[in-house]
Amino acid sequence: MSITIKTIESLHRISATEWNTLAGNDFPFSRYEFLIALEDHGAVGKEFGWLPHFFLAYDNEMLVGALPVYIKFNSYGEFVFDWAWADAYQQNNLRYYPKLVTSIPYTPATGPRLLIQDDARYNEIANTLVSAVLLFAEKSNISSYHCLFTNNKDTDYFSNNPNFMMRLGCQFHWTNNHYKSFSDYLTYLTSKKRKQIKRERRIVKEQDIEFEILNGHEASDHHWDIYHQFYESTFERKSGMPTLSNSFFKEIAKTMPDNIVLVLAKYQENYVASAFNLKGTDTLYGRHWGCSENFDNLHFEACYYQGLEYCIKHNLNYFEPGAQGEHKIARGFMPTKTWSAHWIAHPQFRESIAHFLNHETKGMLHYIDELNEHSPFKEKL
Repeated sequence: MSITIKTIESLHRISATEWNTLAGNDFPFSRYEFLIALEDHGAVGKEFGWLPHFFLAYDNEMLVGALPVYIKFNSYGEFVFDWAWADAYQQNNLRYYPKLVTSIPYTPATGPRLLIQDDARYNEIANTLVSAVLLFAEKSNISSYHCLFTNNKDTDYFSNNPNFMMRLGCQFHWTNNHYKSFSDYLTYLTSKKRKQIKRERRIVKEQDIEFEILNGHEASDHHWDIYHQFYESTFERKSGMPTLSNSFFKEIAKTMPDNIVLVLAKYQENYVASAFNLKGTDTLYGRHWGCSENFDNLHFEACYYQGLEYCIKHNLNYFEPGAQGEHKIARGFMPTKTWSAHWIAHPQFRESIAHFLNHETKGMLHYIDELNEHSPFKEKL
């Protein structure tokens, strides 16, 4: 059976049913509803330098595989940092941008990138899709292709593809080892860390802060208006760019309401902070946080402890609270390897970057080993 490749510049060109048959339910960020909301509310496109150029694999008329690709004119919103690579190109009078990226925009979450449901034909379909991307890159004089935050299956594929170099990163994830309650979870921590967490939670409670956790069915437009003010304020304080509009969040609350986990903190009948999460089949993904007033330890409570309790209550196996943050270790989020795959067109730069990645990987492995020495658990899990 022969596979043919088509490309589209908008998911509006295919149906939600076709796409979601490949994307599945486990990873919410790959779903049609999430990606189309990014398109429809301006989060991707010319303004922010993310141009959709999706590759679709067909067997006759049946969609059997998809590879979401964006033509990028910057490195914003990727969380796998290649600014130094771009600078090196510029110093040598070469063009690094545009490049091609497979990633969920503004979302450093590990998940499927090659959307293929037929395990028996995975390699065949993957090879056809990736070869089409590289051919497009070469014909278009594009410098590079980057597939970011690959899951285990895709990592294995790219690791065995000689065209790609692998880059190791580190995040901090939590694993639910069948804890019966938050109190039960605390018994697995050392006395020092257990007391620290109890103290942090007690301080929040003593400030008379209450919490609401809402899904998309329960959150009203008013809740989203309040949340988005907090979301924007975080970027304003950090001199960043709030790329996700209020209308984006309101849309996904309607189109994927059961995936929404919105944590709202209230003080004296007024909302003062919020944390936005999405959940998949077995994982909670912490994404955005914001506040209007400063309260001691409120960030830890809203972003971590409320999420941990939610995972335990709803039998979710993992909690990924976002990129970076060694302070998460003390709260039970352990160092976790993340991977990305990179194809570089220029032979000399490919060799230089391969040398850099070899050195960086050794350093990252040493860093992860050191971090694991600071585990808050009584015994290493």
